[in-house]
Amino acid sequence: MRDLIKFRKIHRLILVPFLLSNIICSLSLSSSALNPTPLCLPNDKSALLQFKNTISIDDSFSDITYYPKTNSWNENTDCCSWEGVSCDKATGQVIGLDLSCSLLVGSLPPNTTLFHLEGLKRLNLAHNNFNDSSIPFGLSQLVSLKDLNLSFSSFSGLIPSDISFLTKLTSLDLSENDQSFDSHSFEKLTRNLSELENLFLDSVNMSDVVPTSFKNLSSSLKQLSLSGCQLQGEFPSEIIQLPYLEYLDLSSNSVTGYLPNSNWSSEIRLLDLSFTDVRGSIPASLANLTKITSLLLYASNFEGQIPDVFGNLNGLTTLHFFGCNFSGQIPPSIFNLTQLTYLELSSNRLEGPLPTHVTGLQNLNEFHSTDNLLTGPIPSWPFTLPSLEYLDLSNNGLTGPINHIQKPNSIRHVYLPNNDIHGEIPSSFFGLVKLTELDLSSNNLSGVIKSDMISKLDSLEILDLSSNNFSGVNKFDVLSKLTNLTVVNLSNNKLLSLGSDNGVNSTFQKLTILSLSSCNLRQFPSFLRSAKSLSSLDISHNKIQGPIFETETEGWELLSTLDLSHNLLTSLEQFPGKNLNTLDLHSNLLQGPLLVPSPTVREFLISENKLTGEIPPSVCNLTSLRILDLSKNYLEGIIPPCLGNFSHEIYIINLQRNNFHGKIPDFVDGRYGIFTSLALNDNQLEGSLPRSLVNCSSLAFLNLANNRFNDHFPHWLGVLPNLQVLILRSNRFHGSLDNFTVTSFFSRLQVIDLSGNEFTGSLPPKFFRSLRALEIANYHLPPTHKSCATLIYPRHCQWSAVDEYKNFVEVTMKRLEIDLDLDKSLTGFTLVDFSNNRFNGQIPEVLGELLALLVLNLSHNSLTGPLPPSLASIAALESLDLSSNKLGGGIPSELTKLTFLGPIVTTSSNYSHLVDMLLECSINLRL
Repeated sequence: MRDLIKFRKIHRLILVPFLLSNIICSLSLSSSALNPTPLCLPNDKSALLQFKNTISIDDSFSDITYYPKTNSWNENTDCCSWEGVSCDKATGQVIGLDLSCSLLVGSLPPNTTLFHLEGLKRLNLAHNNFNDSSIPFGLSQLVSLKDLNLSFSSFSGLIPSDISFLTKLTSLDLSENDQSFDSHSFEKLTRNLSELENLFLDSVNMSDVVPTSFKNLSSSLKQLSLSGCQLQGEFPSEIIQLPYLEYLDLSSNSVTGYLPNSNWSSEIRLLDLSFTDVRGSIPASLANLTKITSLLLYASNFEGQIPDVFGNLNGLTTLHFFGCNFSGQIPPSIFNLTQLTYLELSSNRLEGPLPTHVTGLQNLNEFHSTDNLLTGPIPSWPFTLPSLEYLDLSNNGLTGPINHIQKPNSIRHVYLPNNDIHGEIPSSFFGLVKLTELDLSSNNLSGVIKSDMISKLDSLEILDLSSNNFSGVNKFDVLSKLTNLTVVNLSNNKLLSLGSDNGVNSTFQKLTILSLSSCNLRQFPSFLRSAKSLSSLDISHNKIQGPIFETETEGWELLSTLDLSHNLLTSLEQFPGKNLNTLDLHSNLLQGPLLVPSPTVREFLISENKLTGEIPPSVCNLTSLRILDLSKNYLEGIIPPCLGNFSHEIYIINLQRNNFHGKIPDFVDGRYGIFTSLALNDNQLEGSLPRSLVNCSSLAFLNLANNRFNDHFPHWLGVLPNLQVLILRSNRFHGSLDNFTVTSFFSRLQVIDLSGNEFTGSLPPKFFRSLRALEIANYHLPPTHKSCATLIYPRHCQWSAVDEYKNFVEVTMKRLEIDLDLDKSLTGFTLVDFSNNRFNGQIPEVLGELLALLVLNLSHNSLTGPLPPSLASIAALESLDLSSNKLGGGIPSELTKLTFLGPIVTTSSNYSHLVDMLLECSINLRL
């Protein structure tokens, strides 16, 4: 969707013939500039001077296109010579007033003297500031008015109904104000303004207006602009059939309807239906719009193939079909358009190859066709078109090598990532010497990056060759002549070995973003010492070993993101920079005490190292923290109480797999906070859980497994409205579960693991009835799903605060310990594990109501009685373990309905047989 928002803002500038007067502040001349004879009528002069005295000038606004025209209004001069004033040469009557962009501030009272200008035909107050005041009632006194422009002037409230009495109006512009039309007033306007030719109401609230009322608009209408008017319902297709209509903009509304099959206005120059619910296919009658210059249908609900009807649309300059659900091949006639400057076909289902040759597109400036199903080789013609500057064909299925380019053009931006382009980059490609941005990432390109070739692209500012198969041993001086580089990404070229070169220390003065992940780096690049402009550095997943000294990271005052993860680093003398936001050092060999980064850090990830000692008190200075991950180290001591004070600002705290002891600190009031994840498992924490956890209303993930907590079941956590994962496994929790009175008890819980504790009593039915999220049968995984192997599901986790960060939790499923990536699987994965406790009594029938349950483990308890047949209702169930209980009877035949179920383990002292209904997962579950 690159540049889509930019296009929405500037596309009107492309359409200057239609809207120039509405978007560019006009330079007005008085009528007497060429005629020195005084013409001004005393009453008109008096009215204008009184108006000047009731309005203020905003001198603080600085823009050369805005200036106070009323400063020239002087009682001793002829008002027809004043800026912005036009007079009738015969009568001296003021007939035009253009005060657009005049820095006016104030409001228009109902008795404004402007209404005394009886001969006024044109009134333009656009681009001023009327302080959210209403348009005054009384405009109907200007009975001669033909042109009224009040746009962009901070008016608000209801548009006065007496505008409909201005029956001579041919042009009305009220756009871009915080105003609204009621249905009755607008219907009256459409009936009375029979001479109206131009109507601009962009961003006016018309949610109460019935679209059918537009049928009453004047048949003389030439321009109708209703962008962002909150219109709803079916828009009448008759509007497109108005005989003189040249410009129609219905964009950003919830209007529905279909394009007519015939009788289009042959005068249409611009049609904008973007961001609407207009649907259906494009009719062949589009071919009759021979005068059209701009066709904008993006982000609407069209479907089917794009008809090959563009052969006669010789004046078309802008074609924007982004996100329209179109399928099939790109019509050949599009490539013959000689005046086309902007072509956007992205995010459809367009398929097939691009043509090998084109005869048109000589004026094409931008060509976008991302996120489609295009196949075949990339032709050479985009790189030879004389006017093309921007090419984006990313995220398709384009294959083959890049063809030889005979006459390279002056293209500046080339985006071809996420295709299947292979082979070496041809030498002719480096003849595109005007390139400033080149992205060939995520392809299968190979070969050596040659210094003498790539150095020709000395205008390059952005270079992304990541995730390819480039090979060879290169020192970074291969890019040394590209002194304009600001962004470089060579990551994930696993056959490429990059080395440093002391000779390039002063080359990359403009470099701001550098990614060299998985490039077989073996030492810290020395040239980085002079890269003073760096804001982001990623050299993760390399083989950099040993310490990094302070001198190697000096001068990085602008650095905000640093990723050194997955290396062999043993120590850092200090963390670089004073403005870091993200610091990722996880999966190294860092030893010694924990260093605390600068207070600006928001994401601090240093897990899977060999850090020892306590968390230093200075961690309390990290008041901007959003993610703290110190997991999988050898840290000890107590958890600093100040971490509980971060709960209203932080997303994630992960301290799992260390040696912390003591109690969990109290958490401050986080009812309006964003704290979503707390992982303290695999430590030596003890005592009871702090009741202050209920303050963390956004908490979704809580893992306290494998500690020494000694407490009753924390039923009070059930009030947390977003809690989805609760893991208390392998502690000393005890007592009954049947001790809660909370009405909304764990209503969103998807994973609950109480295994390995000392709970007693029966399994209370009301407990399971409270698990509302497990009752919803929204199991939509395809038959090929292999949850027993990977547990990877599509990523839709609402609670995941930062996309790049993952929460892992171990779940015992089918006798396997599995690292479950909850960031990718929480939507699909559901589990109830009460195994290894002292529960007794029968398995409640209500378990059969948990229709979304995937894993149920009640093994190693003292449960008795038969298996409830209701379990057969859980169609999603994949794993059922009831072993090591005192169950009696047989296995109900109803359980054979569970078609996704793997092995059922039901071993007990009463019977010891295993019914193996293994359909997908070949795992031996015998004890």
